[in-house]
Amino acid sequence: QLFFATFYRLFYLSVKSGSRKDQADDKQGQDRNFSFHGFRDRFMVLKIAKFLLFCSKSACMQILIVEDEALLMESMVSYLELEGFRCEKASDYHTAVCVLDKHDYICMLIDLNLPGGDGLELVKLARENQSESGIIIISARNTIEQRVEGLDAGADDYLVKPFHLSELVARVHSVARRTRMKGGEVLSFGVISVHPEEHSCFVDKKQVDLTRKELDMLMFLMANRNRVVTKESIADYLWGEYGGGYGSYDFVYTHLKNLRRKLQDAGCPDYVENIYGIGYKFSLDKSP
Repeated sequence: QLFFATFYRLFYLSVKSGSRKDQADDKQGQDRNFSFHGFRDRFMVLKIAKFLLFCSKSACMQILIVEDEALLMESMVSYLELEGFRCEKASDYHTAVCVLDKHDYICMLIDLNLPGGDGLELVKLARENQSESGIIIISARNTIEQRVEGLDAGADDYLVKPFHLSELVARVHSVARRTRMKGGEVLSFGVISVHPEEHSCFVDKKQVDLTRKELDMLMFLMANRNRVVTKESIADYLWGEYGGGYGSYDFVYTHLKNLRRKLQDAGCPDYVENIYGIGYKFSLDKSP
């Protein structure tokens, strides 16, 4: 799925960058043999790529995104599609109501400030119609009362804007995990196995005693494997709005250091790479 998604995006960019020049050349009557530089050839390859992407998505997990900010919508769609999700989009209340029953969504991301209606009412409607789907509210409303109201309306999680996309992915994975597996899923990465519902971690079947924050940090890194994540995004995920209130992120370093030590003591390779001035990367092919 990642291959098809990447394949499609590369050729889409290729068409965008080359179509104007190719059309101008075609007007001058220049003949071409078959090559990816021809506009018609680009168009055919793009159609094939779209078809392959559609086929690869047919077995993907469906997500409904209800958001009226176009740039944020596109950013979320791009990020989530590379994670293997298929995204249905709605930019207003009435469109969202129309597509609510279109699929059995594994998760729904719903903004509260929507044109045409109240997002909170949409959350209640979504919970009534799709009782098994996960619901995450994404909103700039950040008071405790507003969060409680959203959760009471039926949401599984509440993410305050602005947020890091890496945090969004981790929360979607968490909600999708609970929705899809009902506690039976095991997360694996290299020699690490995590049982989320049991709050347990194993390295080659040897149990590792982790604190709740260390386990949450590990699952966050696993959900964003092979991506560079910032200290800020880790702090926001683990501590919410209080993550940035300490003046520095030394506490992130301390928790990560303890996590790495415990995993290595159990015989696990160090999968964490320090990216100077930015954050960390969790991958099997860590740079020396």
